Amino acid sequence: MDSAFIPKGVRRCPTWQFIAAVGVVGVVLLWGVYAMLLCWIKGLNQTNMNDYYGFALWIWADLAVIALGGGAFFTGFLRYIVGKDELKNIINFAVLLGFICYSSALLILAIDVGQPLRSWHIFWHANVHSMLTEVAFCLSCYFGVLTIEYIPLVLENRKLDEVPFFHNFSHNLHENMALFAATGAFLSFFHQGSLGGVAGVLFGRPFAYREHILVWPWTFFLFTWSAAACGPCFTLLMTRLTEAITKKKLVKDNVKDLLGKIAGWMLGTYIIAKIIDTVYWATHTLEGTGFTIWDFYSNNALYGKWILFTEILVCGVLPAIILMVGPLRRNAKLFLLAIILASIGVCLNRWVMVLQVMAVPVMSFDQWVLYIPSWQEVATTILPVAYGVILVMISFRYMPVFPQEQELNPVND
Repeated sequence: MDSAFIPKGVRRCPTWQFIAAVGVVGVVLLWGVYAMLLCWIKGLNQTNMNDYYGFALWIWADLAVIALGGGAFFTGFLRYIVGKDELKNIINFAVLLGFICYSSALLILAIDVGQPLRSWHIFWHANVHSMLTEVAFCLSCYFGVLTIEYIPLVLENRKLDEVPFFHNFSHNLHENMALFAATGAFLSFFHQGSLGGVAGVLFGRPFAYREHILVWPWTFFLFTWSAAACGPCFTLLMTRLTEAITKKKLVKDNVKDLLGKIAGWMLGTYIIAKIIDTVYWATHTLEGTGFTIWDFYSNNALYGKWILFTEILVCGVLPAIILMVGPLRRNAKLFLLAIILASIGVCLNRWVMVLQVMAVPVMSFDQWVLYIPSWQEVATTILPVAYGVILVMISFRYMPVFPQEQELNPVND
């Protein structure tokens, strides 16, 4: 019986309704799988990438999900290293989202490589002078850490927990979770940063190029900072969305308030650093390049000046103020607005640092070239989203993802 696997003391929708919902999302998943097979069988000519856009929709999606998945490493750091014990009630969901985001990132890379059977070359024939090699190593290792953090949640399934080996193994993993959290925070710091560093060292692309601190461009630190700030906001947003769909309160307000407050201060300090970086880049770094800041923003709708103000003011300053100020943060509608804007902001930042970098003409004979992804790129970008929705549905139904659910939603039989 399906009900035998559902955690005790909670209610779930009827089995037929669950299967129907999975089936609907599964159709989208199969559409993405079909597009993925086309890319693998026929090659990258299925995309609209060209000499201007060697990085395209996939790499933006890859950087975006890695940033949004930052809620796992930062929440784990706060829970196990800093000692914010209240976050134990949301850490499971943060780990689940991190697992989804990082497995999705690896899937996207497998599609982008074009020949996934040769992915082992990254490790066996590593280019030790490339930051992307370090990203590949840390990304793979951190996904391993997330898998280890996710396994105890799986083993806490009502039926699996009855098996003594699984019960003891899960307990032992919990006892050493601080070690895994510290390892994950270390690995995340470097691969998040190196993704930003890749853009920051492109001296032939003045829009992305930044000054350095020792060997690291400023974008190295900004990428890590923004992931730590906006990743928890995405966790809170997905928690709120899950509550809305299930029509249940799953996490107490004090837990959300604490994580939102910390994320707000991280976002506030990040956006100050981002503003300083932008001003210094515009007034100093661009000297001698023949460009002014406004040369990097076109008159077309996609890369206009609006994108700079939206990223910094609308999706940066505004949500930071809401989350830092107690009365504003405790207003449910403003809180929801803030975490939505913060999640959009980090995605917009990755869009700019991947696509606008290549759209900007840097030679006198160049021009602004717009990029429209093929349907195969769109389908394979939606593929991880469908996969993530299904995994959340399965995890929520069969695993104790939210420890406070039973307390907040007592079952009266």
